Amino acid sequence: MSVRLNKINALLKEELSLIFLHKLQDPAIGLITITGVKVSPDLKVAKVYVSVYDKGLREDILNKLTDLRGLIRGQLAQRVRNIRRMPELNFYIDDTLDYVEKIENIFREIHKDDNKQDE
Repeated sequence: MSVRLNKINALLKEELSLIFLHKLQDPAIGLITITGVKVSPDLKVAKVYVSVYDKGLREDILNKLTDLRGLIRGQLAQRVRNIRRMPELNFYIDDTLDYVEKIENIFREIHKDDNKQDE
């Protein structure tokens, strides 16, 4: 990936985080974190990865963000002036924390079994 795309990804991630923090104070959205942004090489589409604290509300929050993406894109276009055309935003749930939790549970089970064998 080029240096320019990496800079744009970081800029969009930072600005989106600020928009969610200050502009979108909707209690229906709850506690979310922007974990990553990946812009396509032609700068037409941006994949925004979001981590949601409450696992049960993930689909509802994703649907809410999809409904608000026009508003979010407009806010982002006002804040970021050095991109000629603001990319279309697509939101995705980032499930890497779930994967980490699953691996940690496997390691705990292995260590628990090791402790039983030692006794």
